[in-house]
Amino acid sequence: MPARVIAVANQKGGVAKTTTAHALAAGLVERGRTVLSIDLDPQASLTFAMGVEEEPEPSMHDVMMGRTQISEILYESNGIDLAPSSIDLAGSEVHLLTRTGREFVLQRALKPHLDSYDYVFIDCPPSLGILTINALTVAGEVLIPVQAETLSHRGVGQLLETVEEVKQFTNPDLHVSGVVVTMFDSRTNLGQEVVATLKATHDLRVFEPPIPKSVRVAEAPGRGLSVLSHASTSKPAAAYRRIAEEVDDGR
Repeated sequence: MPARVIAVANQKGGVAKTTTAHALAAGLVERGRTVLSIDLDPQASLTFAMGVEEEPEPSMHDVMMGRTQISEILYESNGIDLAPSSIDLAGSEVHLLTRTGREFVLQRALKPHLDSYDYVFIDCPPSLGILTINALTVAGEVLIPVQAETLSHRGVGQLLETVEEVKQFTNPDLHVSGVVVTMFDSRTNLGQEVVATLKATHDLRVFEPPIPKSVRVAEAPGRGLSVLSHASTSKPAAAYRRIAEEVDDGR
């Protein structure tokens, strides 16, 4: 069975998108799955969080420019294969705008590797530009992290509109698998309101449990670890494991 390709996307920054992509990949590796993580964000947050401290050369920029293959750029981090990003990826986004078939560049690059993994996670940039469109074109599903403490769910509608456009033009099989609510504070009503709004307004599946707000989550990237490795017995680690199990059960 070819890999299940999951794009982790939200055009709003600061919603723990990278943390979620990293933690779920780690949770699935713990369950014995093989995972490729692709950092498609020029900010390279996932690359840093997975312990790559120096600017990787080559990187996903070179893949998107057609200079090299994904297999030539991989790093291994705690059982996860990483296709790293670099700031140069911002330049490849500009270049892609002039190319015919620009939405399918990542799909062509990833196709030879789909039989080598159980899962591919794509950490999208916080925008709805051509890199995110590439991720949505190759993905089978979209996972949307949403911060519980703000009105970040307002941006979900815009992302869902983009998903519908991608389904029309480049990937009719794409679907939204659900929402992961992050930075959840059970002591406030706002988090519960966000969850209720997501279910009522957008008719989206909300994965349970929400990810509690914790300093342990914030500490993990600086150590090159997922929160599952950095704080294995913490509540956020337990929550991400539960969601990874739920994702895996849907395989």
